[in-house]
Amino acid sequence: MKELSLNILDIAKNSVKAGATLTTIEIIETDETLTLRFSDNGCGMTEEFLKNVTDPFCTTRTTRAVGLGIPLLKLEAEQTGGSFNITSRHESEYPDSHGTVTEATFYKNHIDMTPLGDVISSVVTLIQGDPETDFLFIHNRPSGQVRLDTRELREVLGDEVPLDLPDVLAWIRGNLEEQYGN
Repeated sequence: MKELSLNILDIAKNSVKAGATLTTIEIIETDETLTLRFSDNGCGMTEEFLKNVTDPFCTTRTTRAVGLGIPLLKLEAEQTGGSFNITSRHESEYPDSHGTVTEATFYKNHIDMTPLGDVISSVVTLIQGDPETDFLFIHNRPSGQVRLDTRELREVLGDEVPLDLPDVLAWIRGNLEEQYGN
């Protein structure tokens, strides 16, 4: 993918498809590295599926027999000398603590480092596309933290105001832009 923000969108959508009610998206940035960490409380993956999840021909998609999100994220991280790890607990074995954690670490100064891209648009698109799902977004940067938690928004707005209303989405975008200093 041309930007890591598109990977963020893709991997977080996988969590939603897996039935997650909460998906946490963390970007941990140091002077040298950038780590993307996704954790969810979705149905998880069986051990057999997890063994093959980095194979592009291993997918749950029904529209085509190829799934590139996880394999591309792994490739992009490893191209920079970084690492990739995914763990999962399937709901059949762990009915009370299932879900998946995906982590990719990149070396920012490597020539093959993919740009981070428009993270704000990815977060807004996730909320707009799945307003009933909760997302916790945290970007820890050397210059400070950017954070958005849809559970906190729901507490303020109440049940009668959906998160996908244009005014709410505009506020979310503006809030993130302000935190980033845009």
